[in-house]
Amino acid sequence: MDIRPLSEDDRSWVEEFVRENWGAPTVVARARIYRPSDLPGFVGLEGKEPVGLVTYSIEGDACEIVTIDSLREGVGVGSALLAAVEETAREAGCRRLWFITTNDNLRMLRFSQKRGFSLVAVHRNALDESRRLKPQIPLVGQHGIPLRDELELELSL
Repeated sequence: MDIRPLSEDDRSWVEEFVRENWGAPTVVARARIYRPSDLPGFVGLEGKEPVGLVTYSIEGDACEIVTIDSLREGVGVGSALLAAVEETAREAGCRRLWFITTNDNLRMLRFSQKRGFSLVAVHRNALDESRRLKPQIPLVGQHGIPLRDELELELSL
């Protein structure tokens, strides 16, 4: 598998990928709207086939992971994408790598904590505001869990 930075040629693919996997071409976290197709990121490839995507935003000394998706779980795609963002964040002088996930995303909670991330905040009922910005966010998420809260996790760099 190869990991490479996103290029301008990838932008339409990223928009479609996010639309298919996130319900719309936008992502909302902490009452902020992101368009991942406009952000820097990395794509994981097996040959020419995309098998993963990560997008991020650097502001000051913090790097926020906006999206991370693996189409081949259990083979290192997510870990390789995460490592690429972490290296980029360190090179940019970031002291914090962080992300927001929802209270139903047990897979991401397991994945990130195994890689050193810590839960630093629970933003109770934050999805009420997020739904005002992105109505496509469902009321019920993975495993039948009601979607209510945003969880903030971080890794000190």
